[in-house]
Amino acid sequence: MSNCKTFLLRLSIAKSVGFLIGAVIALAVVGLAVTSQPALAQSDGGENTVDAAPQRVILRFLTTSDFPPFNFYDEDGVLTGFNVDLARAICLQLDVTCQVSERPWDELLPALARSEADAVIAGNSVTADALQTVAFTQRYFHTPGRFAGRRNASDLVATPEGLESKRIAVASGTAHEAFLRQYFRGSRILVFDNPEIAREALKAGEVDAVFGDAIGLSFWINGTLSEQCCEFKGGAYLEPKFFGDGMAIAIGHDDRQLKAEIDNALREVRASGRFSELVARYFPFRLY
Repeated sequence: MSNCKTFLLRLSIAKSVGFLIGAVIALAVVGLAVTSQPALAQSDGGENTVDAAPQRVILRFLTTSDFPPFNFYDEDGVLTGFNVDLARAICLQLDVTCQVSERPWDELLPALARSEADAVIAGNSVTADALQTVAFTQRYFHTPGRFAGRRNASDLVATPEGLESKRIAVASGTAHEAFLRQYFRGSRILVFDNPEIAREALKAGEVDAVFGDAIGLSFWINGTLSEQCCEFKGGAYLEPKFFGDGMAIAIGHDDRQLKAEIDNALREVRASGRFSELVARYFPFRLY
């Protein structure tokens, strides 16, 4: 009887030990399965960074060379201008190598669409047609329309009422002509083949005022060709319907990361005062 009890006790102990060994083995297998799964890379903040975009090392801009003072070749044959220097300021802010190349205007957006460049900075306006193929950053420059008159015409008021029955010169087929016909219907609108001839008409006293692009007018007024005859009259007109919604940098249609990077860089360039320095360098005369 004693032998039987001893046998049963040993059997019970063996089963218990066998169960414990099986449990340990099972836990070890589960642990091995868990630790064998690839761990997700994490940032210092604990967020997954598997899908993080690669760091950009170069930013390729395209522009033109025939739109001074925005982009042009200087006397040493170096591509320069407001757009060129702004592109470089953006690259500096993003800490990337900057490549600015020149192509004819008609080739800029097609080249961007073929991924031959990352961005186009050439004074592009945001239009419905362009938005079908490219995207744009925030606006960085606006070009207003302005009136100029002779310096001795101190009583000239550049408003629809002040210019009623007055002779206004304007270049044919331009947004400036369309603007005058819409809002200055009481004036005598005289159309010329190009802005240069319209300005000469003002200098010669053949018209009372000229209306055109503020940038072109500012350089003419302060240059030698005007012979100091004239000055701006009234304020600036910025109606988007006629003069566009401002200049912006064109980028690939789906490149949201680059848009965010350039928009942030533009804000930083403005906040640092660098943007104001570039405006003062290339547009020393009052535009607005």
